[in-house]
Amino acid sequence: MPALSSWTTIPAQLRLKIGTPLSLERPSGARRKGVRVPTANLIGGWLGMLAGVLSGACIGLFFHQDEWMGGYASYRRRLTRLGHISFFGLGFVNLIFAATASQLFLTHAYSAVASDALIVGAITMPACCFLSAWRKPFRHLFPIPVLAVTVGILAILMGWWRR
Repeated sequence: MPALSSWTTIPAQLRLKIGTPLSLERPSGARRKGVRVPTANLIGGWLGMLAGVLSGACIGLFFHQDEWMGGYASYRRRLTRLGHISFFGLGFVNLIFAATASQLFLTHAYSAVASDALIVGAITMPACCFLSAWRKPFRHLFPIPVLAVTVGILAILMGWWRR
C-alpha cells in the first residue's frame, strides 16, 4: 500500500477491522495539505442559530395578536418571519460549509471567498428582512445578501470543480 500523505491520516476510529486505514486519495492525484475548517463559519453558524431562537422568542411574544404588524399576511409580518427564518437557514449553510470544507479540497482563495461571502449573506439577509419590514424602501438592499450567498456557493462549486 502506498504511503499516505499528511492530509489522509485517518483517526483510529475509522480504521478497518484488519488495521488497514481507509484510502482517501484524491482522484486528481494533486498534492495538497488539508484545509482547516473555517472557524468563522462555524461560529457564525451557531450565532445564527442563537439569533434565530432569540428573534423568534421576541416576535413570538406578539404573534397571538391577530392584527399585530397588520395581520398574518401583511408585508411587514411576512418580512419579519422571513428575517427570523433566514437566521436559521443561512446559519445552517455556514455550519454545512464549516463541516464539509476539509472534504472539498478547495484552494485557499476559493475557501476564503466562500467563507466571507456566506458570512456576509448570513448577516445581511436577516438585516434586510427586518429593515424592509420596518421601512419598505430597504427592500432594494436584497441584492446584497442574495449576491453574497450566490458568490459563496459558486466559489465552493468552482473550487471543487477545479480541484
